[in-house]
Formats: sequence, structure tokens, C-alpha cells
Amino acid sequence: MADPTSNPALNSAAGQTTPFVEIDRAEWAALAPATPHPLLETEIVQLRGLGEPLDMTEVAEVYLPLSRLLNLYAAGYKNLHRSTSDFLGEKARSTPFVIGIAGSVAVGKSTIARLLRELLARWDDTPRVELVTTDGFLLPNRELQRLGLMDRKGFPESYDRKALLRFVTAIKSGASEVRAPFYSHLSYDIVPDAQIVVHQPDILIVEGLNVLQPPTPGNRLAVSDLFDFTIYVDARTADIARWYEERFLKLKNGAFASPSSYFHRYASLSDEEARQTANSIWESINQPNLLQNVLPTRSRATLVLRKDATHHVSRVLLRKI
Repeated sequence: MADPTSNPALNSAAGQTTPFVEIDRAEWAALAPATPHPLLETEIVQLRGLGEPLDMTEVAEVYLPLSRLLNLYAAGYKNLHRSTSDFLGEKARSTPFVIGIAGSVAVGKSTIARLLRELLARWDDTPRVELVTTDGFLLPNRELQRLGLMDRKGFPESYDRKALLRFVTAIKSGASEVRAPFYSHLSYDIVPDAQIVVHQPDILIVEGLNVLQPPTPGNRLAVSDLFDFTIYVDARTADIARWYEERFLKLKNGAFASPSSYFHRYASLSDEEARQTANSIWESINQPNLLQNVLPTRSRATLVLRKDATHHVSRVLLRKI
């Protein structure tokens, strides 16, 4: 059976056309050799997720060149705005450069989003970088229960997509202040009356499972249409399933131990029971969502970070201009 993570649109093998330039890690690392490393090792430890081998080498070889590329795109965006304003005879303020980051549960996209926020904020011309995850736009649990969608949490229909679209539209329109709901991973729900406030950033990063979805039938616009640069974090499905299981076991012995955790009932499981539970959740919810909804959006990305079985980025695919 063919690997569902393979895609001819991303394959640059002989005889096949592709809209992407494929770059191996060594070549990618050499693209920005003089880029200074602005983070301390202690900061990197604080940024990485459970079970992810993010270190100084990974940051230097993968994410510093990526931050430089994003900085170039953001600068080009500002220059284009300036030229267009001059052409139109207007003095409108430049709007934020918006980056979308997508990928499966447990693939490491949240860590990458946090890391890029820190790296991009170190560039002189983009000091204000904000990060918003689409978790805040999930429907509240009580609404998901009413709709019979609790077992499909993370699927496109479990989000308030209109609210997410309004939020990013307001950001792109240059609104001075935009508010987003706040989601707690401890309670596994939206926190009433808590909000994230965004004030005209230079760059906004929007991270989530389904941010690269095209418009739904009957709608002319999707949130992905408002992004200026998009990243898909890719890996083999079997590797992601293993990472999910490993993360679940770490959470069982960590965050799940808190009585306040929505998943506290899993804290008393044996390791074998926890593995079985993790596999059941993966096979019934996360893998179907990946294969049906998330993975099909990969070819829509501007850049694909392809991870190997060790959670390290091995190749980068960049859309041709």
C-alpha cells in the first residue's frame, strides 16, 4: 500500500514536475551561515514540546535560515505596500504580515510556532510578533456536546470558523486592537471571559491543525486566503502516531496528574493501558482527521518542513516563485 504521506505534487523525482524546490538539510543550513543565533540554550529548552529534540544545532541549521527567509518576505511585503500606497497616492499604514502554520497533532507545530515568534521578534524591523492558536476558536465543550462533536474535536466542523475568519480579517485590516478567545489545555475548554488581545503586530503567527483549509462550499473566503506565508510541518503518519503515544505517556505522568486536568482520569492508568488508550484515540480521532482534513492541505503551503523518524527536520520544500 502506498504511503498516504507521499504526494506527487511535492515529489521532485526525475520525470515529475513540482511547484516546490526541494532542499536537503545541509543545503538549507548553508543558506544563512552568517545569521546570528539570538537564543540561549535555556530559552530553547523552555520552548520545546514534550519529547521533541529541539536544540541549538536544530535551531541554527533549520530555524535561523527559516527566520531569515520569513524576514525577507515580511520586508518585501512592506516594500510592496509602500510602492502600492505611493501609486495610489495614499498614506495607509502597513498591515501585519500573517504566517499560517499547519500540521498534525504531535508533529511539533506548536513548538515551531513559539520558536519562530522568538526568532522573528529579534529582527530589527519586526520587533512585535504575536502568536495565536486556533484552539481558541474551538466551539466550547457544551456546544460540541450539544452538536455531538466531542469525538470530532479538532476536525474542521468543531471550530467557529466564521469567528476565526473575522479575527484574521480584522488583523489584516489594520485594526488597532483585536481579541481572540482563550483556550485552556488543562480544562480542555474555552475559558469564559478570558481573551487574548492583539495590538497591531508587525507579524502575526496563526497556528493550528486546519488553518490551510480552502473555502467551504457556499463561502467565498477561507482564513488561509488571508495568510502571506504558510508552513506545513510534515512527517510520516507512522512516526507521528508513535510521537503521539510517547507524548501521551509523558502527559500521564505529568499534566494529567493534576486534579484540575480534564484528562486526570488517565493518570492512574498503567503504561500499557496508557499506550492502548493513546492508540485508540489516535486511530479513532487524530489519524482520521490527519488523513481526511489536514494532510490534503499540505500542497497549499508556501513551505513544507519534512521531519524524519527522529523528529528532526531533514528536508525543506519551498514553493517556487
